[in-house]
Amino acid sequence: MSKKTTLGIIVGNRGFFPDHLCERGRQEIMDTLEAEGFGVVALGLDETPFGSVETRAQAAKCADLFRRHADDIDGVLVTLPNFGDERGVAETLRMANLGVPILVHAFPDAADRMTIRDRRDSFCGKMSVCNNLSQYGIPYTLTTLHTVAPSSSSFRSDLHNFAATCRVTRGVPRARIGAVGARPAAFNTVRYSEKILEQHGISVVPIDLFEVISKARKLTDSAPEVKAKIDAIHAYVDVGATPAESLTKMAQLAVVIDQWSEENGLTATAVQCWTAMEEFYGVVPCAVMSMLSNILLPSACEVDVTGAVAMYALTLAAGEPAALLDWNNNYGDDPDKCVLFHCSNIPTGCMSCARMSVQDIIGGTVGIENTYGTIVGRIKSGPFTFCRVSTDDDSGSMRAYVGEGTFTDDPLDTFGGAGVAQIPNLQDLLKYICETGFEHHVAATHAEVGGSVVEAFGTYLGWDVYEHV
Repeated sequence: MSKKTTLGIIVGNRGFFPDHLCERGRQEIMDTLEAEGFGVVALGLDETPFGSVETRAQAAKCADLFRRHADDIDGVLVTLPNFGDERGVAETLRMANLGVPILVHAFPDAADRMTIRDRRDSFCGKMSVCNNLSQYGIPYTLTTLHTVAPSSSSFRSDLHNFAATCRVTRGVPRARIGAVGARPAAFNTVRYSEKILEQHGISVVPIDLFEVISKARKLTDSAPEVKAKIDAIHAYVDVGATPAESLTKMAQLAVVIDQWSEENGLTATAVQCWTAMEEFYGVVPCAVMSMLSNILLPSACEVDVTGAVAMYALTLAAGEPAALLDWNNNYGDDPDKCVLFHCSNIPTGCMSCARMSVQDIIGGTVGIENTYGTIVGRIKSGPFTFCRVSTDDDSGSMRAYVGEGTFTDDPLDTFGGAGVAQIPNLQDLLKYICETGFEHHVAATHAEVGGSVVEAFGTYLGWDVYEHV
């Protein structure tokens, strides 16, 4: 996720439009991409006129360049400094066949420069390019404004939103989700189809919970990796009155999951967090999972594998930690507010205050002394994006919903990890969740990336996605 986003650039051109528009336009685009930290793969000025694409031969040259750099290119930016050649753009993309997102951009005309020397007609050319891409069956993304200057804040925002779409589109179909143990018997709601996930490129790697526990118990207290993990736990959160023995168990568990994740190339995990873990090992795994999510390796509770997929998508889009939460409580009589909660494995990067404690909900059943390790506190205020992913066994497809809201500073006196969320038209969303049979878990990250995730899921991955507004 720290990798620089690299875009293939197609500069569209039509030779009977003024040359200086294409030449200067290409440079403006390159300057903006460099300033915003993007990598670029583009034809050089010595390869085609102004590094642009117009003829089929030029399209073939650009496509060949893109294919040679296919592993590097995350998306393609089509830019039209003038009307552009619709066939050249479409042929380049067809021949390159990269399967990455495409952003179509057109330069604006200046109202005081509409003579034959300076008029671009990109406004019109963009429609022709999009028409051809539609005919070719090539999906694409549009800028917020139909025409927009590369130096503008609107276009710069479009670029970063598009980069998020590229990360989700590229990353989710390569996801590898580790499933630790079996789902809790009482939670039919976290059922999913492993085969449908695999059809969409998402692999599930299972491991028996007692294999993990057995390996953890074989690690000695004095093992260097265990001592290092204990130090990491202390550095991560205020452990309060947690006994040293419990911290050692958490460290041993963390070392095993870390090693297993690395050996299997996992991008996220989903863990059987109750009640066998507490009864037979003596701690909750919440702190271990919280630490993983905080370093952008999402970890979902209750073996919610598709919840982990949603967390991973948000993490890819935002480059920030994601939490898995319950749609848990109304907030007084405000129809657009609710309480999002877990007991909790929330990453501290999502919290304004956090400390280690016990699991109050199941403590009375398994013994409170066996439930140290929860991360309790308040979810920090600010805008956030929420997302839920599910497999639809009836249709054999993937489905999701995505939206944005705000965590508030409204007073809340409760246990676990929790926050008050304000979401426009919340009652409509809740009705949609219930009517369509979505799960009660939802992923959330402190960033406004809803549009980028919707674009990735719907336009490029072909999922059935509902965008809540």
